[in-house]
Amino acid sequence: MGGAKKPTAAKKDTSSSPKDSKKGKKDKGEGGPKKAEITVMVNEQQAMKIIQSAKVITVQDMARQTGVKISAANKFLKESAEKGIVKRVGGYSGHHLYQAVSS
Repeated sequence: MGGAKKPTAAKKDTSSSPKDSKKGKKDKGEGGPKKAEITVMVNEQQAMKIIQSAKVITVQDMARQTGVKISAANKFLKESAEKGIVKRVGGYSGHHLYQAVSS
């Protein structure tokens, strides 16, 4: 009932060429343009407004509201905590809560 199909004339012509000579494909990892390093910084004025208006803020909230990646928001909040602008008031396992220091 089944069996292999007979190759068409077009398939016969392409089957005789070697498989290694694929046109238009590049080897991955070779050459190509280099990616530029992108540095994303949090706008401090915008971030401070967000921190002052909220009781507490998480890294995820800061990233969402400022439009940056979580890593950039995390770096900003850690540096702000070192400077004494915000303090860590809770959280666990990397999900910390930060609060503005009242002067």
